[in-house]
Amino acid sequence: MVQVLGIFIALAGLSAVFYALERIFPSLPDQRSWRRDSRLDVLYWFWTPLATRAMSKAVAGTGVAVALAVLGRHVGLEGMRGFGPIARQPQGLIVLEMFLLGDVIGYWSHRVFHHSLLWNFHAVHHSSRQLDWLSAVRVHPVNDVLSKLALAVPLACLGFPLNALAGYVPFLTFYAILLHANVSWSFGPLRYVIASPLFHRWHHTTEEQGLDKNFAPLFPFVDLAFGTFYMPRLRRPERFGTTTTIVPETFIGQLTFPFRKQSYRADAFPAAPAPAAPCAPPRCRRGDDHEQAAASDHAERVVG
Repeated sequence: MVQVLGIFIALAGLSAVFYALERIFPSLPDQRSWRRDSRLDVLYWFWTPLATRAMSKAVAGTGVAVALAVLGRHVGLEGMRGFGPIARQPQGLIVLEMFLLGDVIGYWSHRVFHHSLLWNFHAVHHSSRQLDWLSAVRVHPVNDVLSKLALAVPLACLGFPLNALAGYVPFLTFYAILLHANVSWSFGPLRYVIASPLFHRWHHTTEEQGLDKNFAPLFPFVDLAFGTFYMPRLRRPERFGTTTTIVPETFIGQLTFPFRKQSYRADAFPAAPAPAAPCAPPRCRRGDDHEQAAASDHAERVVG
């Protein structure tokens, strides 16, 4: 009951902050704050922390305990403090290494979900056709469990302190809320260093606009290193969701969707219209500027 009350309070506080940000700095000004499937995402806001996170914590904890036992280590005091060369480093360096290595692991596990039989689980997260902060926790439990397991086990086996990992994962969860918000921030000169809402919103676009790009949870230079960075300077993403995998629009339908034998065809459902994405002059793509914008986009892809 206390946890449910905490979720209500968190939702109220986040709503006040993010609805204000999305109104002042919108990426898509015409996008409604309360959309047709917002109620579905509110349900996920209770399901994910109460059920999904509990499953992820249990599975990841078990995986870490088994992996450490194989290495002759224990989850107790030794595991909490870390061990080996990693634990003997200064605390600040440990945190920096954990963030960097964790981002590389997160990048590849995320990429695997896009290019394997696991896609149907991850497609649930990509099913939002109007992306905003509320849709950040629309995650299938299997997606969350496997992602947390893939992150926790390698870092724990390398000797990173478990108490540091316990703070790292919630930080990524909170930061993901900002990354999904309907705001236009690109972080300017830091666009290649720190993931911005614009960076991650391109990841959620349809296949035609830029899906399968920008996998890194926190550091875009990881995508630069592996050739998947995509953030054209003269455009903003306009269409979201998937067009080749049609995910049901109900909560139970989304939970059971990856386990069904039948496939969903894109032509079975009409694509949702997307509002225009205006940007401040002179950075807009208009009329005679189209060729110049296209050339800039091409240059951006070469860089990425």
